[in-house]
Amino acid sequence: MYKSARRAAAAMLWCMTASLASAQTGTTPFAARLDQARTTLQVDESGLHGPGAAVIAAAVEQARYVLLGEDHLSREIPKFTVGMCRIMAPGGLQALAVETGPEAAVVVNSNLRRPDRATRIAAFAQKYPDAMAFLNGRDESDMASECARLAGPSFEIWGLDQEFFGSAGYLLEQMLASHPGASARAAIERLVALDCSMSAAAVASGSPGDLFIYKVTDQQIAEAGGQIARDGGERSIALFATLVETRSIFLGQNTDGFASNGQRARLMKRQLVGHLTGGPSPSRVLFKFGDVHMAKGINSLGQRDLGNFAAERAEGDGASSVHIAVYGAKGVHALYGGVGRQVRHEPFVLTDDADYAWLKDALASPSGDKQGWVLIDLRALRTKPARDMPAPWRKAAQQYDLLAIAPDLTPSSLLGAK
Repeated sequence: MYKSARRAAAAMLWCMTASLASAQTGTTPFAARLDQARTTLQVDESGLHGPGAAVIAAAVEQARYVLLGEDHLSREIPKFTVGMCRIMAPGGLQALAVETGPEAAVVVNSNLRRPDRATRIAAFAQKYPDAMAFLNGRDESDMASECARLAGPSFEIWGLDQEFFGSAGYLLEQMLASHPGASARAAIERLVALDCSMSAAAVASGSPGDLFIYKVTDQQIAEAGGQIARDGGERSIALFATLVETRSIFLGQNTDGFASNGQRARLMKRQLVGHLTGGPSPSRVLFKFGDVHMAKGINSLGQRDLGNFAAERAEGDGASSVHIAVYGAKGVHALYGGVGRQVRHEPFVLTDDADYAWLKDALASPSGDKQGWVLIDLRALRTKPARDMPAPWRKAAQQYDLLAIAPDLTPSSLLGAK
């Protein structure tokens, strides 16, 4: 009798589980669901247009954080970002958080509204080669300036990343400007001399491996650190800590990429918390980072990165976030070209990359329409996912809310580069 009861209970549990799984899984085939989630979008200097623009506007209307996971250094994605600023500014847009360091962001903010902004950023890049990531890009700089114009006088750029690998000279100069004591000054001046010779070698060779970040020894850093701690003063000590952590992250990429990426993610979270707790609660913040950093959950680097942190932070504050992946179907990438040098160009087709081959489904429009951008509402695919939904699409729908794909990307250029 007891065994019969157990069998009956097991059968009932199996039926309940099967029924629940059926209710949670859609019966409409994935291809049809994808067609329903796909719409078109136009992007130009005046903003975002078309049915896709309405979808985006509705999605971000109540969001405190909007996160763009992008493909770097194009001309088109900054234009898309300005379109996002146009949508968000009327409801309050406090900041654009970007993949550059806090000290580099100070330089950007000090020039953001100046008529000679581009000339001054170029001069900075020439004096300190590779001290700034991305915002020394011509289109990125124009984008930041236009978002500042749209959002108003309180808007600023938040740099949340480590400083870039050519930043040592600038950081050391700022340390000297903070008026450290005699012992610290002597130590900093020795590091400045090292940086001058190493930077000259790096500019000549074009190799980042010749820069101070990679060439200075642990012993030289430790000796200077002891003297700076003795009488460097708060500002100098903080800048030296920034230099040390930047060096640690870049060196770590050569020895333990997983640990280095985790250290970097934790740094970006701390930098964000510093902005969010340093004053009144922000109205809204737009983020623009590489796509791996803006995903919810665990990303392809095995990290719970900044995107996941922002999503959790928003929910903890009773607010919300919207995550948008932004790519180009094909075109020409702007890639790193060497220390102080202009970008190099490399043609690409997005779906030729194994990591993005799954996007062929998104680009295969049933109408054959090749004009404009494609927008996919991933939220529609996340709810009761189709039984035949491919695994990469399931992952994408968990990590992002919307997917925007430009028909072509063209390369930007760097201000002040050779």
